[in-house]
Amino acid sequence: ADARDIMVEGESGILAKSPPWFRPEYEPSKRRLTWPNGAIATTYSADKPDQLRGPQHDGAWADELAKWRYIDAWDQLQFGLRLGSDPRCVVTTTPRPIAVIRDLLTDPDCRVDRWSTYENVGNLPPKFLARLRKRYENTRLGRQELHAEVLDETQGALWKRRWLEDARVRKTPDLVRIVIGVDPAASDNEDSSEHGIVVAGVHRDGDAYVLDDISMRGSPLEWASRVIAAYDHYEADCVVAEVNNGGDMVEYTITATAEKLYRDRKRSSRYINVKQIRASRGKEIRAEPVAALAESGTVHHVGMLAELEDQLCTWVPSVSESPDRLDAYVWALTELVLEEGVPEDIPEQPKLDALSRWNDIGGRGF
Repeated sequence: ADARDIMVEGESGILAKSPPWFRPEYEPSKRRLTWPNGAIATTYSADKPDQLRGPQHDGAWADELAKWRYIDAWDQLQFGLRLGSDPRCVVTTTPRPIAVIRDLLTDPDCRVDRWSTYENVGNLPPKFLARLRKRYENTRLGRQELHAEVLDETQGALWKRRWLEDARVRKTPDLVRIVIGVDPAASDNEDSSEHGIVVAGVHRDGDAYVLDDISMRGSPLEWASRVIAAYDHYEADCVVAEVNNGGDMVEYTITATAEKLYRDRKRSSRYINVKQIRASRGKEIRAEPVAALAESGTVHHVGMLAELEDQLCTWVPSVSESPDRLDAYVWALTELVLEEGVPEDIPEQPKLDALSRWNDIGGRGF
């Protein structure tokens, strides 16, 4: 969808920027662009690396490489980049300090251009720029996102990128328990924090797997709907929600939204197990044991979770407030591994068949 909505049909996409006499024909059902001279391009998803097994190309455009969920999609693309005498690839991306980006920056055959957000001021609304300056200028995230700097490890951060890289997996074993950690924001406006929503599970051997980060900004109905969609999609056992800012309203929002969604889809409500957590200890004290699990190699991220990993590896206790995704991550892993442990016997829960879950929730609604 991103390839279609941004790279092909977006305001700065291929269709919008092609001159009328050389505008390609786009066939969305075939994921194909065909130019008047016979050149053909096909869109692919970095979430499905196996799509790139077999096809061969003489050119490629890789957008937001640093946020690709499965980096082996990049490897598969390289194997197929073999047509013609001079196959080449252009990468447009925020320069996050991950291995594939560092490799490209040191490759003598790779030309690097850096552009600051401020070099695009003629195309951006003044209020948007003012908000960026206010919130991100003179911050590490601003140096990366606004000024295209590749940052080294943050001194004092509890998490290290190499821990996450070394333990990363693409698939998970059968998990004995799955929970959704939720850290709701106190408000809903353009300056609000995100609602942290992180899905994680635990294997019988005690290793934890972080399955998804679906954090977002939005109204209570919007974030609760996303939590419920994830609860059904992952067949979760529990929602672990921090209630310091919302009290009982957090649980009420989730359960009331679930009843509304199920009623609108004309089916009986499925019980949503919500565990309320009130933070009584400092955030550093809560986060340190979870960081220690990551250092030990027993926490595995399923694919790349770019925004979450940026928060983990740039948060320095006592210097800044712990961010939303990080808090949801800590709550989920604390529930799975540090407090509950791995259960001996998992009670059988009523499951919905895949088609019913898809129809009732409206597809993978997040």
